[in-house]
Amino acid sequence: MKIKYLILLLCGFAAVNANAQTKKKTAPAMATTLSRPKLVVGIVVDQMRWDYLYRFYDRYSSGGFKRMLNEGFSCENATIDYIPTVTAAGHTAIYTGSVPAIHGIAGNDYVIQATGKSMYCAADSTVQTVGSTSSAGQMSPRNMLVTTVTDELRLATNFRSKVIGIALKDRGGILPAGHTANAAYWFDDKSGNWITSTYYMTDLPQWVKDFNSKKLPETYLKKDWNSLYPLNTYQQSTEDNNKYEGKFKGADAPTMPVKTSVLYKGNLGMIRSTPYGNTLTLDLATAAVNNERLGARGVTDFLAVSLSSTDYVGHQYGVNAIETEDTYLRLDQDITAFLTMLDAKLGKGNYTVFLTADHGAAHNSTFLKDHNIPAGNWDDAATLKNLNKLLADKYNTDKLIINLDNYQVNFNYAAIRKAKLDAEVLKDDCIKYLQKQPEIAFAIDMQKAATANIPDELRMRIINGYNIANSGTIQIILKPAYYTGHGSGDGGPTGTTHGTWNPYDAHIPMVFMGWGINHGATANATHMTDIAPTIAALLHIQAPNGSIGHVVNEVIK
Repeated sequence: MKIKYLILLLCGFAAVNANAQTKKKTAPAMATTLSRPKLVVGIVVDQMRWDYLYRFYDRYSSGGFKRMLNEGFSCENATIDYIPTVTAAGHTAIYTGSVPAIHGIAGNDYVIQATGKSMYCAADSTVQTVGSTSSAGQMSPRNMLVTTVTDELRLATNFRSKVIGIALKDRGGILPAGHTANAAYWFDDKSGNWITSTYYMTDLPQWVKDFNSKKLPETYLKKDWNSLYPLNTYQQSTEDNNKYEGKFKGADAPTMPVKTSVLYKGNLGMIRSTPYGNTLTLDLATAAVNNERLGARGVTDFLAVSLSSTDYVGHQYGVNAIETEDTYLRLDQDITAFLTMLDAKLGKGNYTVFLTADHGAAHNSTFLKDHNIPAGNWDDAATLKNLNKLLADKYNTDKLIINLDNYQVNFNYAAIRKAKLDAEVLKDDCIKYLQKQPEIAFAIDMQKAATANIPDELRMRIINGYNIANSGTIQIILKPAYYTGHGSGDGGPTGTTHGTWNPYDAHIPMVFMGWGINHGATANATHMTDIAPTIAALLHIQAPNGSIGHVVNEVIK
């Protein structure tokens, strides 16, 4: 009997083993090659509010913004998870998945706390301009402390992938392209050329020289800025000439058409404040695809494009302007042409593109007040003067505060040490004064933000934005719809600006389309810092080394 059971048991083991072997033999083999898109294109639209995707939707063509929404995946509730919401920090966060606390780009300009000296985000005195005799090329990404997703692509392919950054603004081209880029190009007002620096090369490629020789900025400006459609058909057509908009120097009023052919008078930098600046940028991007054979070399390449003119136009005219609407309608046509070119060159579905913004913009404060919405301007210059006087009277030392840039109090630590003062006591004095000002909601000691009696969302954004080496010691949070000024930032009443935590500044478009991308949308909370890790996951490469973002799984097929 025992022998019978033993035989049955052995037969059972044999059957199980045979079944396992059969499953092992029929299991699908692992892929031996890794598939990636031919090209990744990042498009950052400077100062694009999220609602611009829909505000002008009915007038968009089928091949631009609409195509990205209808074929791609949109993260409808994407926000910036730090302050200040400015261009340099935004472009850096998009491509690093990181925040100023880690990546070091604490603003467009910021104060180095150890020395009290002001630093421009991309400034580099060790390099020289290439392509012009101006000093506009003394720029590099060296101030950025972490890698970008473009760097990680280069590392993953042993530098076989090409990475190129292009923007009118130097910071818009340099920071996204990363430390290891083949090139970054930006616009030089003095010469009207696209330039670079010796950080990348010692001479412009012949194709860039040929592009510059076409003198396109002058060609575009001589056309004048006419509206695409009859003025009375625009959403913002009720009053083109109004007190909320800024005008060009030499113009009689801030109205369409803009006679750029008369107004520019050799100032080629004027193209920045017209839709033609975006057209010129995508012209160069197209030339880069063609001449650098991007996406056609058997390895994934990356083109980082930032469209800066939307920011210049927005600052000058504001949110509610025919000029702003026309700029986006023209940009839609330019994006349509660019995507059509990529379809023809690489094949539809063979490249991946994402579209986002570095920040948004507020309605003009005077416009809001005229419509019974609480708003106003905060005179930071007067506040700085009053604070320094308060401290000078109390401690007999002048200019203990350098500035209030980025809505932060930047102390003069050299003067504080010389006078043997207690910085903690000075902070308390400043906070007590600031909290009494009618425009200010909160004044927070940066180093105590984690325990501050403020909403969690604000606490998180303050902590993420605080870089101990490059940020001020007190964060000022103004009431909603209050700013240091509009337009050029001089306290003027026209145009708009940005820089705060509020939704109008921090709610951005985040749309992906093309190779490896699902079609759809999500209303789940996502962040600007999620873009880089999502692209990294799509490419099967490591996320940037300072990334705190998360992969948006719904985006990827």
